[in-house]
Amino acid sequence: MGIKQAISNLAARAVLAALDSSRKCQAAGLKLIAGDTKENVEYIEPYGFTSTAHAGAEAVVLFPSGDRSHGVVISVSDRRYRLKGLKSGEVAVYTDEGDSIVLKRGRVTEITTSELVINAESKISLNAPQLVVNASSGVSFTTPTITTSGDFSAAGEVSDGVGTLSAIRTTYNGHKHTAQGETAETTGSSASMG
Repeated sequence: MGIKQAISNLAARAVLAALDSSRKCQAAGLKLIAGDTKENVEYIEPYGFTSTAHAGAEAVVLFPSGDRSHGVVISVSDRRYRLKGLKSGEVAVYTDEGDSIVLKRGRVTEITTSELVINAESKISLNAPQLVVNASSGVSFTTPTITTSGDFSAAGEVSDGVGTLSAIRTTYNGHKHTAQGETAETTGSSASMG
């Protein structure tokens, strides 16, 4: 093979036909220009990141020394699903189903998904001056206790397995009893629960 041909064979664009993600290093089936196909081409990914693209995604393949018998996929992209409209400097991770994590300008991170599950073996810590939760249908905790270091306030009713705070308040404010050693009934507590 001459030098000119070796140089022209160093890199190629390809279309992904298949991707085997069961191996330690993913193996790609590729369609190159002029109908040339390659099977079991190693897909080298950055440390800590992995993805399995759909058939039809585009790839860049390197062929060391221009030898087309052994290639290495160094990049796979799929313009069909790429997030569009990011501002300069923004970074995103996304899927074809519309899930995304976007590191936006102004140091805002936006997560978009249908269901978010966080698994931690030891602890989850949220550290912020303020935490706002907007849950239109409710919030549920499955835990033996909830502890707060400060006050707890509620705009609505507070209840437990026995009754409600408003029912306790009504009972307390309306109670009457006979004082010890007296025959007349008292009118209740001098201090109301509000």
